[in-house]
Amino acid sequence: MDFIFMLTRDDRTVTDCLEVLESVRDLGITHIGFKDIGVDRDTLFRLHDALRGLGATTYLEVVSTGREQALASVRTAVELGVDRLMGGTWTEETLGLLHGTAIGYLPFVGRPVGHPTRLAGTPTDVAADCRRAEAAGCAGVDLLAYRATDAGPLDLVRAARAATSGRLVVAGSISGTGQIRDLAEAGADAFTIGSAAFAGSLRPDTGALTSQLEPVIAAAGAAERENLASAGRRPGPVSTGEKG
Repeated sequence: MDFIFMLTRDDRTVTDCLEVLESVRDLGITHIGFKDIGVDRDTLFRLHDALRGLGATTYLEVVSTGREQALASVRTAVELGVDRLMGGTWTEETLGLLHGTAIGYLPFVGRPVGHPTRLAGTPTDVAADCRRAEAAGCAGVDLLAYRATDAGPLDLVRAARAATSGRLVVAGSISGTGQIRDLAEAGADAFTIGSAAFAGSLRPDTGALTSQLEPVIAAAGAAERENLASAGRRPGPVSTGEKG
Protein backbone atom coordinates (compact mmCIF):
# COMPACT_ATOMS: atom_id res chain seq x y z
CA MET A 1 0.00 0.00 0.00
CA ASP A 2 1.38 3.39 -1.00
CA PHE A 3 1.84 6.27 1.42
CA ILE A 4 1.20 9.65 -0.23
CA PHE A 5 2.75 12.42 1.85
CA MET A 6 0.72 15.59 1.40
CA LEU A 7 2.64 18.82 1.89
CA THR A 8 -0.55 20.28 3.32
CA ARG A 9 -2.19 21.26 6.58
CA ASP A 10 -5.91 21.97 6.92
CA ASP A 11 -6.36 21.47 3.16
CA ARG A 12 -3.75 24.09 2.24
CA THR A 13 -0.20 23.61 1.00
CA VAL A 14 2.21 24.68 3.74
CA THR A 15 4.00 27.90 2.92
CA ASP A 16 7.44 26.40 3.61
CA CYS A 17 6.77 23.35 1.43
CA LEU A 18 10.14 23.57 -0.34
CA GLU A 19 12.02 23.57 2.96
CA VAL A 20 9.86 20.72 4.25
CA LEU A 21 10.57 18.68 1.13
CA GLU A 22 14.30 19.15 1.63
CA SER A 23 14.02 18.02 5.26
CA VAL A 24 12.34 14.69 4.37
CA ARG A 25 14.13 13.85 1.13
CA ASP A 26 16.24 11.13 2.75
CA LEU A 27 13.19 9.19 3.96
CA GLY A 28 12.66 7.74 0.49
CA ILE A 29 9.00 8.79 0.14
CA THR A 30 8.05 8.20 -3.50
CA HIS A 31 4.48 9.55 -3.59
CA ILE A 32 4.04 13.23 -2.66
CA GLY A 33 1.12 15.60 -3.16
CA PHE A 34 -0.06 19.14 -2.57
CA LYS A 35 -3.00 21.49 -3.11
CA ASP A 36 -3.09 24.56 -5.33
CA ILE A 37 -4.26 26.60 -2.33
CA GLY A 38 -1.88 28.11 0.22
CA VAL A 39 1.08 29.10 -1.97
CA ASP A 40 1.47 31.15 -5.14
CA ARG A 41 1.89 29.75 -8.66
CA ASP A 42 5.63 30.30 -8.75
CA THR A 43 6.03 28.22 -5.59
CA LEU A 44 3.81 25.49 -7.06
CA PHE A 45 6.00 25.23 -10.14
CA ARG A 46 9.20 25.24 -8.09
CA LEU A 47 7.73 22.59 -5.81
CA HIS A 48 6.70 20.35 -8.69
CA ASP A 49 10.12 20.70 -10.31
CA ALA A 50 11.72 19.70 -7.00
CA LEU A 51 9.45 16.65 -6.74
CA ARG A 52 10.38 15.65 -10.27
CA GLY A 53 14.03 15.96 -9.26
CA LEU A 54 13.40 13.44 -6.49
CA GLY A 55 11.71 11.04 -8.91
CA ALA A 56 8.46 11.14 -6.92
CA THR A 57 5.02 10.39 -8.30
CA THR A 58 3.20 13.72 -7.96
CA TYR A 59 -0.38 14.45 -6.93
CA LEU A 60 -2.50 17.59 -6.92
CA GLU A 61 -5.71 17.34 -4.92
CA VAL A 62 -8.63 19.62 -5.74
CA VAL A 63 -10.42 20.89 -2.65
CA SER A 64 -12.54 23.71 -4.08
CA THR A 65 -16.26 22.94 -3.88
CA GLY A 66 -17.22 25.53 -6.51
CA ARG A 67 -17.23 24.44 -10.15
CA GLU A 68 -15.14 27.25 -11.63
CA GLN A 69 -12.50 27.08 -8.91
CA ALA A 70 -12.32 23.30 -9.16
CA LEU A 71 -11.85 23.40 -12.93
CA ALA A 72 -9.21 26.11 -12.51
CA SER A 73 -7.35 23.62 -10.31
CA VAL A 74 -7.58 21.06 -13.11
CA ARG A 75 -6.00 23.54 -15.51
CA THR A 76 -3.21 24.14 -13.00
CA ALA A 77 -2.61 20.39 -12.81
CA VAL A 78 -2.29 20.27 -16.60
CA GLU A 79 0.17 23.20 -16.61
CA LEU A 80 2.26 21.56 -13.92
CA GLY A 81 2.12 18.13 -15.53
CA VAL A 82 1.37 16.20 -12.34
CA ASP A 83 1.07 12.44 -12.51
CA ARG A 84 -2.30 12.22 -10.78
CA LEU A 85 -5.14 14.60 -10.06
CA MET A 86 -7.34 13.81 -7.07
CA GLY A 87 -10.61 15.29 -5.88
CA GLY A 88 -13.31 17.37 -7.45
CA THR A 89 -16.70 16.11 -8.54
CA TRP A 90 -17.10 17.52 -12.05
CA THR A 91 -15.88 14.30 -13.63
CA GLU A 92 -16.93 14.75 -17.25
CA GLU A 93 -15.58 18.29 -17.51
CA THR A 94 -12.38 17.36 -15.72
CA LEU A 95 -11.72 14.42 -18.02
CA GLY A 96 -12.31 16.73 -20.96
CA LEU A 97 -9.65 19.13 -19.69
CA LEU A 98 -7.27 16.23 -19.08
CA HIS A 99 -7.79 14.73 -22.53
CA GLY A 100 -4.48 14.22 -24.31
CA THR A 101 -2.44 14.30 -21.10
CA ALA A 102 -0.99 11.39 -19.13
CA ILE A 103 -2.63 12.56 -15.89
CA GLY A 104 -4.68 9.91 -14.09
CA TYR A 105 -7.85 11.29 -12.53
CA LEU A 106 -9.28 10.13 -9.20
CA PRO A 107 -12.47 12.09 -8.37
CA PHE A 108 -14.06 12.37 -4.97
CA VAL A 109 -16.82 9.86 -4.32
CA GLY A 110 -19.67 10.56 -1.96
CA ARG A 111 -20.67 14.18 -1.34
CA PRO A 112 -17.78 16.37 -0.17
CA VAL A 113 -18.89 19.56 1.58
CA GLY A 114 -17.19 22.55 3.20
CA HIS A 115 -13.55 23.45 3.82
CA PRO A 116 -11.81 21.60 5.36
CA THR A 117 -13.86 19.05 3.50
CA ARG A 118 -16.28 16.61 5.15
CA LEU A 119 -17.88 13.67 3.38
CA ALA A 120 -21.60 12.93 3.24
CA GLY A 121 -23.03 9.80 1.67
CA THR A 122 -23.74 6.16 2.46
CA PRO A 123 -21.80 3.08 1.31
CA THR A 124 -24.42 2.62 -1.40
CA ASP A 125 -23.85 6.19 -2.60
CA VAL A 126 -20.08 5.70 -2.64
CA ALA A 127 -20.34 2.41 -4.53
CA ALA A 128 -22.55 4.00 -7.18
CA ASP A 129 -20.11 6.89 -7.59
CA CYS A 130 -17.21 4.44 -7.95
CA ARG A 131 -18.99 2.57 -10.73
CA ARG A 132 -19.76 5.82 -12.54
CA ALA A 133 -16.15 6.99 -12.24
CA GLU A 134 -14.79 3.73 -13.62
CA ALA A 135 -17.29 3.73 -16.49
CA ALA A 136 -16.25 7.30 -17.36
CA GLY A 137 -12.61 6.26 -17.65
CA CYS A 138 -11.17 7.52 -14.35
CA ALA A 139 -7.99 5.93 -13.02
CA GLY A 140 -9.55 5.42 -9.60
CA VAL A 141 -11.25 7.35 -6.80
CA ASP A 142 -10.42 9.63 -3.89
CA LEU A 143 -12.35 8.67 -0.75
CA LEU A 144 -12.45 10.91 2.34
CA ALA A 145 -13.36 7.96 4.50
CA TYR A 146 -12.26 9.33 7.87
CA ARG A 147 -14.14 12.55 7.28
CA ALA A 148 -17.44 10.73 6.75
CA THR A 149 -20.59 12.05 8.40
CA ASP A 150 -23.13 9.38 7.40
CA ALA A 151 -21.28 6.06 7.66
CA GLY A 152 -18.35 4.24 9.22
CA PRO A 153 -15.05 4.92 7.42
CA LEU A 154 -14.19 1.28 6.79
CA ASP A 155 -17.71 0.53 5.56
CA LEU A 156 -17.14 3.16 2.87
CA VAL A 157 -13.74 1.73 1.96
CA ARG A 158 -15.12 -1.79 1.60
CA ALA A 159 -18.03 -0.53 -0.50
CA ALA A 160 -15.65 1.39 -2.76
CA ARG A 161 -13.31 -1.59 -3.11
CA ALA A 162 -16.16 -3.88 -4.10
CA ALA A 163 -17.39 -1.38 -6.70
CA THR A 164 -14.20 -0.49 -8.56
CA SER A 165 -11.09 -2.14 -9.94
CA GLY A 166 -9.41 1.28 -10.16
CA ARG A 167 -6.96 2.79 -7.70
CA LEU A 168 -8.58 3.43 -4.32
CA VAL A 169 -6.94 6.27 -2.39
CA VAL A 170 -8.18 7.13 1.10
CA ALA A 171 -7.47 10.75 2.01
CA GLY A 172 -8.02 12.98 4.99
CA SER A 173 -7.79 12.71 8.78
CA ILE A 174 -5.66 9.58 9.05
CA SER A 175 -3.69 9.95 12.25
CA GLY A 176 -2.40 6.56 13.36
CA THR A 177 -0.78 3.32 12.23
CA GLY A 178 -3.81 1.32 13.36
CA GLN A 179 -5.90 3.10 10.74
CA ILE A 180 -3.29 2.25 8.10
CA ARG A 181 -3.55 -1.45 8.92
CA ASP A 182 -7.34 -1.25 8.84
CA LEU A 183 -7.29 0.46 5.44
CA ALA A 184 -5.00 -2.17 3.99
CA GLU A 185 -7.29 -4.95 5.20
CA ALA A 186 -10.32 -3.14 3.75
CA GLY A 187 -8.71 -2.94 0.32
CA ALA A 188 -7.25 0.56 -0.05
CA ASP A 189 -4.39 0.93 -2.53
CA ALA A 190 -2.98 4.10 -0.99
CA PHE A 191 -3.59 6.68 1.71
CA THR A 192 -2.62 10.27 2.32
CA ILE A 193 -1.32 11.97 5.44
CA GLY A 194 -0.46 15.65 5.78
CA SER A 195 -2.03 17.58 8.65
CA ALA A 196 -1.45 14.85 11.24
CA ALA A 197 2.27 14.84 10.54
CA PHE A 198 2.59 18.63 10.69
CA ALA A 199 0.50 18.78 13.87
CA GLY A 200 2.66 16.13 15.54
CA SER A 201 -0.29 13.88 16.34
CA LEU A 202 1.26 10.71 14.85
CA ARG A 203 3.92 10.65 17.57
CA PRO A 204 3.05 13.24 20.24
CA ASP A 205 6.25 12.40 22.14
CA THR A 206 8.49 13.69 19.33
CA GLY A 207 8.81 16.99 17.53
CA ALA A 208 10.68 16.42 14.28
CA LEU A 209 8.66 15.89 11.11
CA THR A 210 10.86 12.96 10.14
CA SER A 211 9.99 11.29 13.45
CA GLN A 212 6.30 11.70 12.63
CA LEU A 213 6.68 10.13 9.19
CA GLU A 214 8.95 7.19 9.97
CA PRO A 215 6.26 5.00 11.64
CA VAL A 216 3.87 5.78 8.77
CA ILE A 217 6.42 4.62 6.22
CA ALA A 218 7.04 1.47 8.26
CA ALA A 219 3.31 0.75 8.60
CA ALA A 220 2.74 1.20 4.86
CA GLY A 221 5.61 -1.17 4.12
CA ALA A 222 4.27 -3.77 6.54
CA ALA A 223 0.81 -3.52 4.99
CA GLU A 224 2.27 -4.01 1.52
CA ARG A 225 4.24 -7.07 2.62
CA GLU A 226 1.11 -8.53 4.22
CA ASN A 227 -0.86 -7.91 1.03
CA LEU A 228 1.78 -9.67 -1.03
CA ALA A 229 1.86 -12.59 1.40
CA SER A 230 -1.94 -12.86 1.33
CA ALA A 231 -1.95 -12.81 -2.46
CA GLY A 232 0.58 -15.63 -2.44
CA ARG A 233 -1.66 -17.70 -0.18
CA ARG A 234 -4.72 -17.31 -2.38
CA PRO A 235 -5.44 -20.18 -4.78
CA GLY A 236 -4.76 -19.35 -8.40
CA PRO A 237 -7.35 -19.57 -11.18
CA VAL A 238 -8.55 -23.03 -12.04
CA SER A 239 -7.53 -24.07 -15.55
CA THR A 240 -10.26 -25.42 -17.83
CA GLY A 241 -7.73 -27.20 -20.02
CA GLU A 242 -8.99 -25.25 -23.04
CA LYS A 243 -6.73 -23.36 -25.42
CA GLY A 244 -7.29 -20.66 -27.95
